[in-house]
Amino acid sequence: MKFLPTSLLILALAIAIDFAFDLSPLQDFCVAINDPEVFVNGKFRKDPKQVTADDFLFEGFRYPGNTANLLRSKVTPAFVHQSQGLNTLGISIARIDFALGGLNPPHTHPRGTEILVVTEGTLLVGFVTSNQLNNTLFTKVLYKGDVFVFPIGLIHFQLNIGKTPALAFATLSSQNPDFITIANVVFRLKPPISADVLTKAFQVDKKVVDYLQAQFWYDNN
Repeated sequence: MKFLPTSLLILALAIAIDFAFDLSPLQDFCVAINDPEVFVNGKFRKDPKQVTADDFLFEGFRYPGNTANLLRSKVTPAFVHQSQGLNTLGISIARIDFALGGLNPPHTHPRGTEILVVTEGTLLVGFVTSNQLNNTLFTKVLYKGDVFVFPIGLIHFQLNIGKTPALAFATLSSQNPDFITIANVVFRLKPPISADVLTKAFQVDKKVVDYLQAQFWYDNN
């Protein structure tokens, strides 16, 4: 059996890592345009001669998000869909507003690591490792000015445990990190996941599964 030279193995690993994340731009910017008729990995590029300063402006963080919902929280994303100037830049940001007791429920970002900074209030945050570390929970209480990192793809959450509303901003290492909210995708799907699957997975009676699937699962994104 022949083995690849070490230099080739390192090169192959570097290429694999490079393609595991958003590609780096090959020009100053690559402002996106929407074309609903064609699907590509990313966004089509706007003619650079037609780009203006407005393409790099996002005004959606000027006002608090509406937290009058079951979760008492609201995520306002500024991903490439909302801010086309982010296209190919490998970064995005979100504003997260929390009323008293507000929860940003367990979720993942399949394409981005998240750095969270608390600007107001007190948050209990945490993430769960993969089974490489036996699904260990890492959790901390964050105060104004604190920063916490949620590694790419891992389930994480934020809960307002303070006596005032809270506000945080999350920067993510992808132009489109996306959200997968765990409870929503398990119990809110239409058509639903088979009750046979869920009763065995959660080791509960079918009545419990039926009850959970009948609930209104609010999406705060």
